[in-house]
Formats: sequence, C-alpha cells, structure tokens
Amino acid sequence: MKKLAAILIALAAVPAAYAKLPPPSAEAKARADETAAKAAWSAKVDAYRLCQAQDRVAAAYYAQAKAAGKTPRPPVATAGCQDPGPFAYVRPEEKPRETSGAHSPAGTATQPPSTATPAADSKPKP
Repeated sequence: MKKLAAILIALAAVPAAYAKLPPPSAEAKARADETAAKAAWSAKVDAYRLCQAQDRVAAAYYAQAKAAGKTPRPPVATAGCQDPGPFAYVRPEEKPRETSGAHSPAGTATQPPSTATPAADSKPKP
C-alpha cells in the first residue's frame, strides 16, 4: 500500500515538471539573436575554409597529373570561394508599437466598423 501511495504521489508531481517557462526577457532574446547570428557566420567561415581546402586539393591533383604526363578532365566551373569577412552583428531597431502594425488601421480608428443597431435587430427573422 505504501508503494502504491508513493507511486501515486510521484505521478501527481510529474505535471509540475512540464510547467511553462516564462517568456525570455528582451536582453535574453537579444543575446539569443546575437548567438544565432554568430553561429550563422561561423557556418559561412567553415564553408569558406572548406572551399579553400578543396581548391588546394584540386590544384595538387592537377599538378601531380601534369607531372605524371596525364591529361585530366578540365575542372567543372563553380562559384569562387566567398570570404564572409569579420563578424559584425547589428542589433535590429525596436519599432514602437504604433509603427509595428499591431493595432487597428487608421481608418478603423476614425470610423469603427460597428453599428449602433444591435446584432439581434439587424439579422433577418425566419
């Protein structure tokens, strides 16, 4: 009986573990955005370094083939390696609520879409 009671108490406490977290603060969201931007930049740098390594390997292959007297197929034309440059994060400007478009349009504010007649009077009766 005690084991059953302990199991029931443990099962009753499980939903507390699934409690909803509060929304992140503005500072935490800004840090997360900057971290995401830095991760994207790091991926671009990794792709640039991989492109350079592939170019070096291809150049060495063609040099070895030329030294051996072989004529390899011509290389496939691809886009050149693009250097992503140094990391520079520009924080987006926060728009005030009035310019964010989150409220009613100006026309609705001056002339509300509602009418003075109650909804019950405006519906046709069967």
